[in-house]
Amino acid sequence: MENPTQFVQWLRSVAPYIHAFGGKTFVVAFPGELVAAGALPVLAQDLSLLVALGIRIVLVHGSRPQVAEQLGLRNVEGRFHNGVRITDTAAMECAKEAAGELRLDIEAAFSQGLPNTPMSHAQISIVSGNFVVARPLGVIDGIDFELTGVTRKVSAEKIAPILQFEDNLVLLSPLGFSPTGEVFNLTMEDVAAAAAIALHADKLIYITETSMMSDAAGEEIRELSSHQAEAVLQANFLPPDAAFYLQHAIKACNSGVDRAHIVPFEMDGSALLELFTHDGVGTMISHENLESLRTATIEDVGGIIKLIEPLEADGTLVYRGRELIEREIEQFSVIEHDGVIFGCAALYPFPDAKMGEMACLTVNPDVQAQGDGERILKHMENRARAAGLTKLFVLTTRTAHWFKKRGFQPASVDDLPKDRQHMYNWQRKSQIFIKTL
Repeated sequence: MENPTQFVQWLRSVAPYIHAFGGKTFVVAFPGELVAAGALPVLAQDLSLLVALGIRIVLVHGSRPQVAEQLGLRNVEGRFHNGVRITDTAAMECAKEAAGELRLDIEAAFSQGLPNTPMSHAQISIVSGNFVVARPLGVIDGIDFELTGVTRKVSAEKIAPILQFEDNLVLLSPLGFSPTGEVFNLTMEDVAAAAAIALHADKLIYITETSMMSDAAGEEIRELSSHQAEAVLQANFLPPDAAFYLQHAIKACNSGVDRAHIVPFEMDGSALLELFTHDGVGTMISHENLESLRTATIEDVGGIIKLIEPLEADGTLVYRGRELIEREIEQFSVIEHDGVIFGCAALYPFPDAKMGEMACLTVNPDVQAQGDGERILKHMENRARAAGLTKLFVLTTRTAHWFKKRGFQPASVDDLPKDRQHMYNWQRKSQIFIKTL
């Protein structure tokens, strides 16, 4: 191994996600274009890894290019309206044939046992069945969609027990059945969203043939609340395929799914990168804003310790034992993103002097230079003002320049509150900076 230190740091960085995802249910949907591009074996390996981590996976496949290929072999022209296929009898036969072929390909991909694959010893069982109840889409804009349908119900009560068994994976095709025995051609996006809603899934993940979603100015869209996503749709600058994915992601989030992700499959391992890195490689949609800056609670002690331990080890911060942090937890504020703490600081008031000490200001190195330190500082200044303090001071050995740039002025021990002067560590010889609020 060329860089064992980097590996250890990486493993530590993904540990919170592994802990958070265990036992959760993810609905993962991918288009037929992914199979046509030859990316199915790699996706199967990545999803097998998720199953091995204790994540319950429901897989939904698309089949548009495969259906188009079958229609071409029969010399039948495909018909569409507003991007949705009109499914006549011939198109339905093609949809059935494509779904059957894809199901076999998917089962084969999850059954591979080659010694050179990352999940060579995984034994994933693929379970499929008549889990999707559908109804006809009907007549829209005067156009009869015939055997094209929409999902009416996904049988969560049948799927949930299957997922309880280790190494089981449920596979849904974009076909649904009516109580009278009819078969309807559905969209993969619709089936996946309906399945995520019915199962109360923790995540809905679309692995797409579309590029990274961008705004009207060409800037990448990494994260949206469902309200922001609705505004993006209304602005009408997204390509139709991307808008269709976003529409179903919004529907899922507004119906109780915690997170929806739209992730291009063009990058190797994109699903893993989206799930196990802070910024991801796609667009994440949630019902509410994922990031919060708040006063810490006792449940945050472990996250704070993990964050400050490396800085205590190299002498940047003074060592604080777990018991001390637990006693002083109300002094701390944290910045949290999707359940993971990425920054913290503490405020120790000296009311008689109307001064407060800001200590332990820390931001995860992986997300520095994104303004989180600045946000925490402003938050602590507001806390100090709310407590009736007029000055904020810090003691630092490594970050003097950062505080100078933000309005802190050099000071001496004599400028500190009397109680704090007695606690000054002359061996550390920390520099003192004070800011008037």
